[in-house]
This record gives sequence, C-alpha cells and structure tokens, in this order.
Amino acid sequence: QVQPVESGGGLVQAGGPLRLSCAASGRSFSTYAMGWFRQAPGKEREFVAAIRSGSLTYYADSVKGRFSISRDNAKNTVYLQMNSLKPEDTAVYYCARVTYGSYWYNPSDYWGQGTQVTVSS
Repeated sequence: QVQPVESGGGLVQAGGPLRLSCAASGRSFSTYAMGWFRQAPGKEREFVAAIRSGSLTYYADSVKGRFSISRDNAKNTVYLQMNSLKPEDTAVYYCARVTYGSYWYNPSDYWGQGTQVTVSS
C-alpha cells in the first residue's frame, strides 16, 4: 500500500506559484499512476491531476494550463507545480495512488494528512 506524505503547502498571494511534493512509500512506486486531489472547506474532495507510470499526465479543467504534475521515480516522489494561483485553489491537497475507471480515483481510499494551500486575494 502506498503511504503518501504531502508537503510544500502554505500561504501565497493570488497569481503566485507554489510547488507541492508527495513522498510515497512502496517498492513498486514507479509502476503506479499517482494523482493529486484537493478538498476545500464544505466541499467534496475533487480530482486535480494524475500522472501514469509512463508519465502521461491528466488534469482537471479548472487547473489545466496552470498546474503541472511530474514524478521522480528514483525518489518515490510526485510533484505538483501550481502557477497563477487563484483564491478558489484554496484547499487541502492530497496525493494518492490512483486508478482510472471513468474517472480518476484512489482505490485504497487511504489518504495522508494532506497539505494546506491558502491563496489570498
């Protein structure tokens, strides 16, 4: 089971950048698709981005063109580079191993603590 540890969140002004990291355990990390999700106060957790083992990437429409997901298999780490941040990007961000079946989801339903991102206007 992949156990992720997210980091890199913080307070940033609108329009600014932020880079999140996710260190994940597991020998087979390089074979997994990994993804980022976020949950804003009072809202359901939503998909943000995913990256396959072959490094194909996928994004939610709301972040396309602003966010970039990448991975370093040697470090068992996934990154989320966030640019042109908006107040509506404020949320707790989580990473997880993901699977696609009509939509991207976390098959283990195991979630780490996440990392808080707050974008001020």
